Amino acid sequence: MSLKLPKPLVSASWLLSHLKDKNLIVLDCTIPKVTAKKTLIEQKKQIKGALFFDIKNVFSDIKAPFPNTALSPQEFELKAQELGINKSSIIVCYDDLGVYSSPRVWWLFQLMGFKNIAVLNGGLPKWKEEKFPIENQQKNNLSKGNFKVDYQPQKITYTTEVLSSLEDKNILIADARSKGRFYTTEPEPRKEVKGGHIPNSVSFPFGNILKDGLVKPKEDLLKIYKELNPDEKELVFTCGTGITASILALGAAITNQKTFAVYDGSWTEWGSTEGLPIEI
Repeated sequence: MSLKLPKPLVSASWLLSHLKDKNLIVLDCTIPKVTAKKTLIEQKKQIKGALFFDIKNVFSDIKAPFPNTALSPQEFELKAQELGINKSSIIVCYDDLGVYSSPRVWWLFQLMGFKNIAVLNGGLPKWKEEKFPIENQQKNNLSKGNFKVDYQPQKITYTTEVLSSLEDKNILIADARSKGRFYTTEPEPRKEVKGGHIPNSVSFPFGNILKDGLVKPKEDLLKIYKELNPDEKELVFTCGTGITASILALGAAITNQKTFAVYDGSWTEWGSTEGLPIEI
């Protein structure tokens, strides 16, 4: 009987106790922060037995005009199978920064209709802090999996839909970028993208739901999301390119928000498309 993940977040100790489960797949979902300065990279470490899930070059549409564009269901299914993922897999995803890009992968699998996946709370830093087993990054010889997509289009939204919803009082757009980027007191990291925010959206930096590299406890999140969305509107999460918006989506799942979607193009598309309204 395959293990079922009871919630979208697991602890390092939980993962350690299940590390030898035959259906478990641990995905290293690390990408660098767009605002990070490049430094000399030492030998990359990973959780023992992890597979690298390449968000940027494999699991995004590299032909798309904007970064981190989600793959089509057909392409995602094929790439997941090539990574050895099965319908019976139990997936735990993590990243090197704590909780940063791993929720994007969790959300992508939600979009593709796969539920048996969770984010490792605290990621690799927490795993190392606990002195749990790590290894140098490995290249794996993988047998093809039988993963199947059950696409959930309500979990993603696009520019035309966001534009048409700006006056809809039943939809709340929450922006995961910093307040500085939202209010233009700091520049966008991509020079070709204008500053500002989507009209009628609210600033909800992803750091609001994190503390010391961990997702805050559920009882804290319930208060935070209640304050954000007291009227239980449909939520649309946006950010720079869809990465940190997925952190807000993870928080929404933990707190059982009724309806939420990630705006795939996010601010990079909105802020570089002529003719779209912008607030500063």
